[in-house]
Amino acid sequence: MNLLASILIAYLIGSISFAVLVSRAFGLPDPHTYGSGNPGATNVLRTGRKAAAVLTLLGDAFKGWFAVMLVQQHLIAEPLAAGAAAVAVVLGHMVPVFHGFRGGKGVATSLGVLLALDPWLAAGAAATWLIIAFFFRLSSLSALVTAAFAPFYSFFLLGMGRFTLESAIGVTVISLLLAWRHRRNIRNLLAGTESRIGSSGNNSPG
Repeated sequence: MNLLASILIAYLIGSISFAVLVSRAFGLPDPHTYGSGNPGATNVLRTGRKAAAVLTLLGDAFKGWFAVMLVQQHLIAEPLAAGAAAVAVVLGHMVPVFHGFRGGKGVATSLGVLLALDPWLAAGAAATWLIIAFFFRLSSLSALVTAAFAPFYSFFLLGMGRFTLESAIGVTVISLLLAWRHRRNIRNLLAGTESRIGSSGNNSPG
């Protein structure tokens, strides 16, 4: 299995939208049609169906974990493959070929990717997200702060010999993609109009 084929497989896995699948299973509207219009757990939560939101979160995280683990353990075992697959699966979630390239913000999928790359990296990112969310109740701010810190965590692990340079670069690229996908949220945060977690507004990530 060559590198390009592995990247394509990771991208296709990322293109599977659990927000859409779970919403159909629960008889909910298409997540593209309400709230932020983003197919993700935060937007699904706006329906009031917490179970659907949790399943969406777990599904999106799982596909990030699965794609990276599949590539690095079964398809092509080289450092570049893991980093490339990590970026590819997140891109698949953001611009999914199966859903007209209208995807989510990639936060949960990125967490799954970090878990596959290194559990300590995922734990640090999750803790950062939870702390910011607890104090500010702003999903987008939590995601942006986590994205800002994730590269530092990865290069710290690199210095400890627990990480590869290729994976650290992949994490950095993912962080930049997350910031790009949250550009509207950044404007809303600066304007003080960003919706808080659990609200019915249409500005939060999802």
